[in-house]
Amino acid sequence: MIRILGTIFAGLLGLAFGSFLNVCLSRWPEGESVVAPRSHCRNCTHTLSWWENIPLFSWLALRGRCRNCHAWIGVRYPLVELAVGAQWATVAWHSYNAFFPLEFAAGMMLFAWLLVGLAVLDAEHLWLPDALTLPGIALGFCWWFLQGEQIGWALHLPNIPWVDAKNAGNRLLAILAAAGLILLIRWVYWLIRRREGVGLGDAKLMALLAAWLGLPGALLAFGLGVVLGALAAVVLLAIPSSPQARPENWAASKLPLGTFLCIGGIVSGLWGQQIIAAYLRWAGF
Repeated sequence: MIRILGTIFAGLLGLAFGSFLNVCLSRWPEGESVVAPRSHCRNCTHTLSWWENIPLFSWLALRGRCRNCHAWIGVRYPLVELAVGAQWATVAWHSYNAFFPLEFAAGMMLFAWLLVGLAVLDAEHLWLPDALTLPGIALGFCWWFLQGEQIGWALHLPNIPWVDAKNAGNRLLAILAAAGLILLIRWVYWLIRRREGVGLGDAKLMALLAAWLGLPGALLAFGLGVVLGALAAVVLLAIPSSPQARPENWAASKLPLGTFLCIGGIVSGLWGQQIIAAYLRWAGF
């Protein structure tokens, strides 16, 4: 019963934080404050009442339109709230089952919140801001280090400084290797096409994934992201009415790789260990 109540609470809290994330995603690209003014319609500046600000419910009750000017609000708002809420509920459910400490669940919830925000920013603006990726790398490294220390305390293992330093060095190498993979692809693409094909923000995003998930988890996220990106490209190419489908425009079209990497990171964060273990069993390792 406690597990169910905790999962419901985490899901509702995730909806609330998803609502705040929507405010950030709408205002950050415009250089606006996320604190003031109060939530309002982006079309007519109508200030939202309390019942128009309830995550997910308000969008459904208003049928996705402003109560004042009837402008379309956008499906991104409920999707972001639902994505964060569902992930937080999943993390809470799995954490209780595996007896993970509260710090582990809190860290994974923050990680999910960051990835949803970065996915939307890259999808809408082809923008992965350093203000999110760089602190995200540092937070992920510190969170991973804290988990290792807690395991040592729980198992009453002796504190050996050189072992901690070695583990930290390996994690830093994993972060650099993940970023280096994107930089290598960027360099090879430039050699072939003589123009930028992958942004530096994607390299920082891969470093963030490695900081939180380790190199195997980051590589799994990369593989999933590439597959999703390839499927999206095929769909765009197959749509006759799409400008991207024209041969002269196809090579110059841009896809938000960061969005697909974030989706891969979410899957890897929630089910990465099971996926990797299943693959190793299938491969005979």
